[in-house]
Amino acid sequence: MTTELRVLRPADWDLWVDKVELAFGGVAVAPEERALWRRLTHRERSLCAWDGDELVGTSGAFSFRMTVPGGSLVPTAGVTMVSVQPTHRRQGVLRSMMRRQLEDIRGWGEPLAGLTASEPAIYGRFGYGIATHNIHMRIETHRVQLSMPSGAEGAYATDGVRLRLSKPEAARAACEAVYARRVATRPGMLARQPGWEESPLLDPEGGRDGASPLQCVLAEAGGETVGYARYAVRPAGEPAGPKGTVVLRDLEALTPAAYAALWRFLFDIGLTSWVEARGRPVDDPLLHLVSDVRRCRVSVSDRLHLRLVDVGGALAARTYLAPVDVVFEVEDAFCPWNAGRWRLTGDAKGASCERTRDAADLALSVRELGSAYLGGTSLASLGRAGRVREAREGALAEASVAFGSAVAPWMPHGF
Repeated sequence: MTTELRVLRPADWDLWVDKVELAFGGVAVAPEERALWRRLTHRERSLCAWDGDELVGTSGAFSFRMTVPGGSLVPTAGVTMVSVQPTHRRQGVLRSMMRRQLEDIRGWGEPLAGLTASEPAIYGRFGYGIATHNIHMRIETHRVQLSMPSGAEGAYATDGVRLRLSKPEAARAACEAVYARRVATRPGMLARQPGWEESPLLDPEGGRDGASPLQCVLAEAGGETVGYARYAVRPAGEPAGPKGTVVLRDLEALTPAAYAALWRFLFDIGLTSWVEARGRPVDDPLLHLVSDVRRCRVSVSDRLHLRLVDVGGALAARTYLAPVDVVFEVEDAFCPWNAGRWRLTGDAKGASCERTRDAADLALSVRELGSAYLGGTSLASLGRAGRVREAREGALAEASVAFGSAVAPWMPHGF
């Protein structure tokens, strides 16, 4: 390999994005989306792989803070814009960028790195494990009813919730305030950094696939905004009548009542028979409110691929559902500073993770730690797959319970 890695220069930004677009099929993003990425890109955290005077590889890393079990926000690198030109595949370009990037992330003091993968098979060899999943639903609203708890009183009573339509831009501040309050409630959520509040409002006409411009409905109670849904409507019809689709972009609510009221609104939009909801958490309460889950056509996909860049720092940053005292033998050939034995002790109040010479209780790679870190994948499940090896009887069950999460991890924030 003759490529040289350099930090992205301001003069090369357009070429850098052109190369990303080419690697992903050659379709240019809308001008407004490209302008936003220009404002958000951390140039000093972005890399170019040059073969002479030809740019052949790209990668970048945003600076985020992610909620981990226990509610703490942990510095996390959001890996993005990774591409290699087809002329230079299988020549070590990606491996060299990934190694340099992880060394940089460690130097920046960020114990975690995450990405969303266009091809999930690629990143496991660099230590990334699948830490969160999404569900996608296509709901037959003309055949599915929302079934509220008997009496629909208390938290589920929707009579006190007022719904109000708003222009998405006019409602941005209110929606962001709701989102900010939701971040600490679920592992995997990212705190919105300055400028990122523009991303959910991107609505280029070429990306609507026949749907309307973006719309917004606010849920209000007690004089404050307690929820919102951003959506579009894709009209359709047949001889028997209209059969449009409500395309849900995002929905957040602070109370069960606001949550239920928003979904009821989406189900009842005129001239529609479907709601498409992509990228929802795997434990979405809607699954327990619908009358017929089969007609919700639920499917599952991977979402956040997570890597522990600093094993000790990452494991000490979260809390644990049950007391845990376990020694991990960690394999990490790609980031050798993580390899070796680590003793984790912790509970619901806090944790520490230090180097040790004590005998290992469990052996695994850093990839499995990434998968289990947010509580969405159990260590016991990985053990049954042969990915975690137990040296002390009972250690796997103890650690698996401790690593769990009361709510499924979820990452609705794209990058």
